[in-house]
Amino acid sequence: GGLLGPAPFREFSLRYMARIVDALKADPQARELPVVLFSKGAGQHLAEMAGTGCAALGVDWTMNLADARLAVAGKVALQGNLDPAVMRANPDVIRREARAVLDSYGNHPGHVFNLGHGITPEVDPAHVKVLVDEVHDYGRTLRTR
Repeated sequence: GGLLGPAPFREFSLRYMARIVDALKADPQARELPVVLFSKGAGQHLAEMAGTGCAALGVDWTMNLADARLAVAGKVALQGNLDPAVMRANPDVIRREARAVLDSYGNHPGHVFNLGHGITPEVDPAHVKVLVDEVHDYGRTLRTR
């Protein structure tokens, strides 16, 4: 989606995401499930994506979460957005970058921390633990500010 200009994005991506959301909301068994939309590199289209009726938007690491939060104006939750490459760095870098993501969103409701595009197989599981612990520990300090 991020490779498309505004008009092609609306025609070839947004239209179909909206149809998927509508179909899920019309299904009696699926209508209560929260729908999370993700389109790689589509930060410039977040406001339009938020208008589809989805519950949340995944945001990749190429966009600052503060800007994303402003773009969606509280209409949906945001999920993201640590650069997956950070997981191959040393634990101090992982902690620093996790804090930067949390700081960029700030002490606001509606954020689900995750990697901005998935975890890769070669990542050391000990690094995942460092990340999870840092998000929990530092996240608690944000909520008390």
